[in-house]
Amino acid sequence: MTASMQQAIAETDRRRQLQLAYNTRHGITPETIKKAIQDVLASIYERDYYTVPALRDEEVQYIPREEIPALTAQLDKEMRAAAKRLEFEKAAELRDRIAELEKRRLGIVDSRR
Repeated sequence: MTASMQQAIAETDRRRQLQLAYNTRHGITPETIKKAIQDVLASIYERDYYTVPALRDEEVQYIPREEIPALTAQLDKEMRAAAKRLEFEKAAELRDRIAELEKRRLGIVDSRR
């Protein structure tokens, strides 16, 4: 047994003792969670599915190539502002939009469309 394993086990035991003392002090009796097997299997099946977002109108509209650099600069500012506001999903959407515009500007064709 390595030193790190012993340390992890000791920490687990320490936390277990704290939890037992807390439970005793507050009259808490731990109980096992009872779930039907179907509930567990349903949650596994749900993880297999991913919803692909539909294309928005702004993503398929025509944008002249010479306007793309200005648009990407504006989107970059919005992306950075969203990240500062901790709106990471919005920032990621903007990042993906910028990447798509750069592909268009460079003439890279997406074969999925």
